[in-house]
Amino acid sequence: MPELPEVEAYRRLADKALGRTVASVRIGDQRFLRGGTDACRLRRALVGKAFAAARRRGKLLVLDVDDSDRRLGLRFGMTGRLHVDGADGVDRLVYASDRRLEAWDRFALRFTDGGSLVVSDPRLLGGVVLDPDEDVLGPDALDVGRADLHRALAGSTAALKARLMDQSRLAGLGNLVADEVLWRAGLSPLRPAGSLTDAEERRLHGHVRRTLEELVSAGGSHLGELMPERQVGGRCPRCGAELRRDRVGGRSTWWCPAHQR
Repeated sequence: MPELPEVEAYRRLADKALGRTVASVRIGDQRFLRGGTDACRLRRALVGKAFAAARRRGKLLVLDVDDSDRRLGLRFGMTGRLHVDGADGVDRLVYASDRRLEAWDRFALRFTDGGSLVVSDPRLLGGVVLDPDEDVLGPDALDVGRADLHRALAGSTAALKARLMDQSRLAGLGNLVADEVLWRAGLSPLRPAGSLTDAEERRLHGHVRRTLEELVSAGGSHLGELMPERQVGGRCPRCGAELRRDRVGGRSTWWCPAHQR
């Protein structure tokens, strides 16, 4: 968290920051600056400028600077939130506090009209980078093509869930959404990614797209059907079997051994 649905909500909120001149840049914690970015470079690139577009690639939010080839990249880790003029992008993050503390504001822009864009992140797992390398990311999961998904999986002996969460292969799927997608598709997260048949791959592709569309519309990655049962003693919403918990790619994974094969 935040996963693609949350960052898509942040992207839409960031549209409210477009066309407004940046008056100042404040760095609440220098550790939030990533990829060799420093405060002086940020201020030179942003102060007196405005953003022309807000884009998203996977879980990366990119703000294009008007009349410039500069780009501001925002990553949100597990607990990052975006606020524009005090408004929140999402109502809830599963693994983050609902409190709003100024001490958690790691990066802030003040506009000449008095408004602001703020990234708060209690755990400092996100970050700000000037001119992020977008080419290290795979195709965006929300509109991934069938051929792109095949390339991401073909020949891989890695666990299917781990491959789906590899941002260099497919950008945007996180822990909660990956579990939801695989549960809906009836595929075990432990399967070697390259072992899927053509029919299984087609089914997975359809569920990736549909699940993300539904969760974006609903307002969060925590709003899937499986989410309430991701706990000890949880039951499969489809068949009632007790869910199994494993660790895949270093993340807790909940799945139904009765119908996910």
